[in-house]
This record gives sequence, structure tokens and C-alpha cells, in this order.
Amino acid sequence: MSDRESWRPGAGIATLRRRAALLAGIRAFFAARGVLEVETPVLSRHASTEPHLTSFRAAGAGGQRFLHTSPELFMKRLLAAGSGPIYQLARVFRAGEVGRWHNPEYTLLEWYRPGLDEHALMDEVEALLRRLVPALAPAERLSYRDAFARHAGFDPMRADVAACRRAAARLQLPPLAGPAHDRDLWLDLIVSHVVGPALGRDGPCFVHDYPASQASLARLRTDAAGTVVAARFELYWQGIELANGFHELTDLQEQRRRMLAENADRQVRGLPVMPIDPHFLAALAHGLPACAGVALGVDRLLLCLEGAESLDAVMAFADGRV
Repeated sequence: MSDRESWRPGAGIATLRRRAALLAGIRAFFAARGVLEVETPVLSRHASTEPHLTSFRAAGAGGQRFLHTSPELFMKRLLAAGSGPIYQLARVFRAGEVGRWHNPEYTLLEWYRPGLDEHALMDEVEALLRRLVPALAPAERLSYRDAFARHAGFDPMRADVAACRRAAARLQLPPLAGPAHDRDLWLDLIVSHVVGPALGRDGPCFVHDYPASQASLARLRTDAAGTVVAARFELYWQGIELANGFHELTDLQEQRRRMLAENADRQVRGLPVMPIDPHFLAALAHGLPACAGVALGVDRLLLCLEGAESLDAVMAFADGRV
């Protein structure tokens, strides 16, 4: 794209109209189900501790702030205050995420359902997709273990670092970007290059029962094989990850332990330690209701609906045009 043409929006006017219709459809779906739309701050004094997320920093008269990578912690404070089921169409920001499927600023649909677990929430995610795409094929559901067995040829729940390294070599994957002793980095490499792109080709596909080491803010439970797994799922369609959902962790001590461990991991990787949100921890101490939550990338969903080749085609002003 030349500088002379960079002023033009990436998405055409017809695509922007379909985007508006998509947002209207999302709002109609939640209105019919009695789910409250909320707004939360974009700027915060605190930031995500997850090592794979990089927050934008913003300085001002009030001191350092961070642009949020997700509205999750604010929304959980609302849940703890008694909001009931809530959703938000939020602009979120993640530094360093630029590419065909990534943009540093994008629209995230995030919602929380008290009383549901991750499997019931998968039902609702599929119902939303069917409201937006009535002719959609039924969604497939695969465990993380079965997805690897089908598309990568090994059991990720039993594989150690050496086994993951051998699998990556067999699959002729590029070098690992990160510490070679990190088993989850090897698994993520295989997901991003082999497993993920093969999923959801004939219709949406939910992958669930992730390794316990990838629980993030999800609960742990034991599956039918006796393996401790994370109660979370991801949604793939046309080989693209669209959503990430959890049966949410409500235990204060475990949540604090995980955040401290993530900051320790950041330190080992040479990344800045992030300030933990004490208001969120106080909300957990007060009591977060048992709930499930999910975040879905609206721009990626539109990309799938449009059959587009990159986010630039469905966003008016992607990173290269700002």
C-alpha cells in the first residue's frame, strides 16, 4: 500500500454497514435474553500480569495508566456488586499484536453468565452464532487432547518438553520464540501452526479441557481420564481462533497466587512486572458469583462472515492506516 493510498479506509462502505448490522444483531441477542450491556474504563492504574500480553502505557497528570487488554477485571467487579448477567462491546488494546489476524486495537465482545459452567456457555456462544448466521453448520466439540491427536499426532497432556520438541521437529515448525524449557510455549507453537488452522473448516469448533498450566483465570477440574484440566474453551472457525471462555475462578487465594506466579514468570523472561489490581482482589474477597465468561473477537468474526483475507479488509482503519 503506497503512502498516496494509505488515507483510504481498509473496509468498504458495504462492509461497514454489515459490521453495524452485526453489532445490532449482537445487542438484540442479549436484549432478548435479559443480559445487561455495560461500559467500563479503558484506562487503569493496573494491568494484566499474563506474560503473553503486553499493555500500552499512557502517562498523564494523574500518573501512569495502562490501556486495558480486556474489560474482564472491571466486569467481575460489577458481578461481585450484584449486576447479574452482563456483556460489553469494548475497544481493547494489545501492544505488539500486528499481522493478518491481529491489530493493536480491536473490538472485543465479552460477557458473563452467573450460574453457568463452560459447557453451558459454549451452548450460548453457538446460539449467538446461529442468531447471526442462521445457516451455520452445527458446532463440533473436541477436547484439547483429541484435537492434538487428530491434527498433530500425539497426546499433549502426557508429553514433556522433549516430546513436544520432537513433535515440532516432525511437523517441521519454525524455531521457538521464547525459553526452550517452557512446555506451554511448545504446545502454543503447535496450536498456532498446525492444530488451530485445521479446526472449524466445516463449521465452528469448540476446543475444551485445556492443560491445567494454561488455566489463566479458569477453574481446574478432573476430566473422565483422571487428568486435571483447565475448565476453559476456545472457539475456532475457518482455522481462526474467535473466542476464549472460562468457568471462572472465584477463589481469592488461588487467584492471587496465579497473578504473583505470572509476574515472577515475566521477571524471568525479562518483561516488566505489572501492578496487580487490589480492587479486583477485594471484589473476589467480597464474593464473585459462580459464573462463566467468554471474550469473542468481533473483527475476526466479521472477517469470517465476509470471507476476507485479513483484518485490514474489515476494519476501516487498521494499524497501517493510522
